[in-house]
Amino acid sequence: MLSRILVPMDDSEPAGRALEYALDNHPDAEISVLHVVGVPSMMMGDAVALTLEDDIHEAAATRAEPVFDRAHETASEHEREIETIVGIGHPARIIVDRAKDYDAVVLGSHGADRDRAVRRFLVGNVAETVTKRSPVPVTVVR
Repeated sequence: MLSRILVPMDDSEPAGRALEYALDNHPDAEISVLHVVGVPSMMMGDAVALTLEDDIHEAAATRAEPVFDRAHETASEHEREIETIVGIGHPARIIVDRAKDYDAVVLGSHGADRDRAVRRFLVGNVAETVTKRSPVPVTVVR
């Protein structure tokens, strides 16, 4: 039986389905939702704005609020409580690093389309990287 599950979330539908899956299939487990705000790089335009903030951690928490609001709403519909965590850095690295404190990771897969294939080639696929490097079992939800 799994007692602690990490659910990385962004604002996508697959991430929402991953949380639903974790809540539905592991009713007794503690669920932690992790939202990772990327660090600035050539490929992460939105994260570049973080460098202009006085307090990067506060700015990251503010960016995570809509994702966490949605996660809390989903958990409430299941009459469950969740923990929320903000990470700052490369999403796959942060997820894999945090995974060691959990029994499993449940995350959404964004599927494949032409634009995504190009981005996957350039920056890698988070779900694929987490699946390969996680120290605990990973469930990828479509």
